[in-house]
Amino acid sequence: MIEHIKIPQERIAVLVGPKGSTKQLIEEKSTATLNIDSETGSVEIIDPKDPIKGFRAREVVQAIARGFSPEKAIRLIDDDFLVFDMIDLSNIARTDKDLLRIKGRIIGRDGRTRNLFESLANVHISVYGKTVSLIGYSDQITVARSGIDMLLKGSTHGPVYKFLEKKRHELKRAEMGF
Repeated sequence: MIEHIKIPQERIAVLVGPKGSTKQLIEEKSTATLNIDSETGSVEIIDPKDPIKGFRAREVVQAIARGFSPEKAIRLIDDDFLVFDMIDLSNIARTDKDLLRIKGRIIGRDGRTRNLFESLANVHISVYGKTVSLIGYSDQITVARSGIDMLLKGSTHGPVYKFLEKKRHELKRAEMGF
């Protein structure tokens, strides 16, 4: 099995890590070999001994490519229940100005909105290029994605924050078994 992924040029060094340490860690944990072409940004994931971990290696590479730190991305291999999700904004934004406005709404002033999403939905969020990416558990991703959809459809921040706070309480109750 060989998987091919293309990543942005500026994220290659992050994927490789200092002296190849990040690449090596991904290979150890995923049982796959990574061939990284630093000229083209092409990454091959080759012959994982464990196909599921090989699939997770693909998600880790995608997560790093979409702006996550290696530490956050590698958790995808360590925790079978974590999910990587990506929202493509290029379908929504008609112009570059539109894209900047949309990303600004999701990030918020000084990162406030993104930080609130992360703390209330208990997910990690990366806004990079034309995408918004999430790492979290499926129910948390669902809540965060619903909130992001509300923002994308033009909802003001206040109702979105209220929605997230309400859902946070529901998630906590569900964790406790109520």
